[in-house]
Formats: sequence, structure tokens, C-alpha cells
Amino acid sequence: MNDEYYMSIALALAEKGCGLVNPNPMVGAVIVKDDQIIGQGYHEKFGGLHAERNAINSCTTSPIDSTLYVTLEPCCHWGKTSPCTEAIIKSGIKKVVIGSKDPNPLVSGKGIQILQENNIEVKENILEPQCNKLNQIFFHYISTKKPFVVMKYAMTMDGKIATVTGKSKWITSDLARLNVHKDRSKYSSIMVGVNTIINDDPLLTCRISSGINPIRIICDTNLRTPLESKVVSTAKDTPTYIATCCYDEEKQKPFIDMGCNLIHINKKHNHVDLNELMIKLGSMGVDSVFLEGGSTLNYSAIECGIVNKIQAYIAPKIFGGSTAATPLSGSGVKTTQEAFTLKDSNITILGDDILIECEVCNRCSQE
Repeated sequence: MNDEYYMSIALALAEKGCGLVNPNPMVGAVIVKDDQIIGQGYHEKFGGLHAERNAINSCTTSPIDSTLYVTLEPCCHWGKTSPCTEAIIKSGIKKVVIGSKDPNPLVSGKGIQILQENNIEVKENILEPQCNKLNQIFFHYISTKKPFVVMKYAMTMDGKIATVTGKSKWITSDLARLNVHKDRSKYSSIMVGVNTIINDDPLLTCRISSGINPIRIICDTNLRTPLESKVVSTAKDTPTYIATCCYDEEKQKPFIDMGCNLIHINKKHNHVDLNELMIKLGSMGVDSVFLEGGSTLNYSAIECGIVNKIQAYIAPKIFGGSTAATPLSGSGVKTTQEAFTLKDSNITILGDDILIECEVCNRCSQE
């Protein structure tokens, strides 16, 4: 077996930590001796043992003179656990094969250096593109201290997210909606605008077995969220944050009493300043935002440059109607040259529906 084979096993192990380790990276590790896997593990939950230690602890025979395959450079600093480099050195492992270098300034290259200084051979960049993609969210968060934002919407083939009467349930099929709930379990937060709460009264939870509920964020400039809404009435069960510009203590009190957390944000263009909100969320340890907003919030988000990725679900339906809502409203760009450009398109077929995913490559404000 070659290095790519064992690293692919480590990658599959790492994915098991999806949604459980945020804001830490997903990491998988495999220990090989005499062409046999003698240990394997992954980072199972935030605050738990890292992949390398889990792999070492699982060894069926002594790891002395073995090779460790790990998707991310081993950590060399004290956090919630002790450095993985320390455990590797003590174990007697003689070679470490790494997928991605860790961009965390506390680690970046230092983990590799410590291993080499202790006479452990290091080989880098095995299945590096796949390892980098696995931790796209972590790499963005650790580098910018702000969450990775994914804008998701479902529309008809003529680009409508609702009928002329505002009806939107349901545009896509059960299979497409199941995929959305899987993503809700993957990202650490879900964000909508207050109009979505008023019009649709969504619960904003992950409704799949063993799924993880993201924290809920409502952008509500003037604190108009109905107290009887599902998100407010269940705030003591599922963490709920309302980003608002309202400082009226009397108006805030019932929300606080019902378990909501208020994030005070300055106004920009008479709305919550989304850039400031991202900074505050990042400081709270929120590494990712799944944006399921309406057309107004969607345009504000992409216009101010916070969106990193777009997911567009397209159903084989036609709504028509010149006043029917589209995924993004706002002022729009004036020329084709000002368009928000996308890259790295990926297409997934979900029954009769199509999911198109793209990275946003032009995140500069159009102001």
C-alpha cells in the first residue's frame, strides 16, 4: 500500500468529526507498521483527545518504528489537551506523513520542526488538496478570526424563491431538504433575518437523527422578532442569538427572560452591520455561518463581502411573476463588470433537483 492509500483512510476518519469539533479542525490519523494498520483514530469532539493520541491509544501492538499518517500537521502547543508532538515522540513512531500544514500561527511549521529535531522523519503534502478542502472552514477561521459564511437558497428554474403571494413551501424535494439539514448539522450557526421569522416562523434546527442543532442567529435591527415565534419560545433549549441595534432595556427584557442572547451591533445603512457581527461571532468561537436569509439579507451579505460560498438549489418548476421574490434583491450592480464573480463550481444531482455550489472570489463591497 502507498502513502495515498493510508492518507485516504485518515481522511475518511477525519470526516467523522464533522460538526462535532468546531471550531477545531477535523483530523484523522492512521498508524502503520510492517504494512499493517495497528492503530487509527480521529478528533471526535471539541475538547477531546486529538486524532494522533486516539490513534496511539488504539494501537494493537507497539508503535515503535511505525509510520503515522495524519491529515493535519500535529499540534505542538498546549490547549485543551497537551501537544500531540509530545505524544508522538514518546510513542517511538519513526516517521510522520502529513496531509496539510496547520495555518494556526501557534503550530504552522513548528510541529514539523519539533518532530524533525527529535529524529522523526517527516513527509509532507500527501493528498494535500483533499486535506485542505476538508478543513476549509478551519483554515478560514484561524486565519481571519471570522466565520466562514455559506449562503444557501432554493429557487425555481426561473429564479424565484417564492410565488407572487409569498408562498415558498416547498420549492425543492424531500431529498434536497434532507441535504440542507445535513449541512445545518455541519455548520456551527444558522442565520436569518427578522422578516424570515415574521413570515415563516421557522424552527431553524437540524431535523435528522443524531444531527446537531446549530446556534440560531437572527439579524433584527429594531428588535421586531415576535415573542411567540418558535425560535424565541425554544431559546432555552437551542442557543438563540439576536443581533440588534436596539438598546431599549424594557424592550430587551422579555427576550432575555425567555432565554435569548442579545448581541448589540452598530447600524450601517439603517441595518445591522454584518461585518461587525462577523467579528463578534468569531470572537465567540463561531467558525461558520449557514445563511438561510431572504433576498434582502442575502444581498446585504454579499454586498458587504462576508459570503465565502454559495449553495443554490434549483427545482424543475416555474413560478413567474414580476414581483415574485428572487434570491437577492437590494440595489444590484449597474454593469456586468461589477458582478459578484464565483469560481470552482460543483454540481450535485438530488433527485429532480440540482445543487450548484460555488466559491465567491469577489467579496469586495460595491460601495
